[in-house]
Amino acid sequence: MTKRDLVIRISNETNMIQQDVLMVVQKTLDYITEALVKGETVELRNFGVFEVKLRKPRVGRNPNDPGKDVQIPARAVVKFKPGKEMREEVLRLTTTYKPPAPPPAN
Repeated sequence: MTKRDLVIRISNETNMIQQDVLMVVQKTLDYITEALVKGETVELRNFGVFEVKLRKPRVGRNPNDPGKDVQIPARAVVKFKPGKEMREEVLRLTTTYKPPAPPPAN
């Protein structure tokens, strides 16, 4: 699902103008991003929690030249922990989920 798909769906269900829905969705995403940049945790009840974590520096390997070590610096990353309801809904897919087929090679 893309942001556009989300906007169209909300617009259809609420009879709001797509441009207005887009503005609300975009502002929501902007405010979430802004909070994360400030180092704040964003908790959306029944959905999940976004937080910034610092990954430690580490040594990696270049698959094309396995003999060489590559230093990977520390960096900040966004982690997402799903809420209870989302986790339970997704767990129901365990026995029936089939991943989408990869796109055809060009």
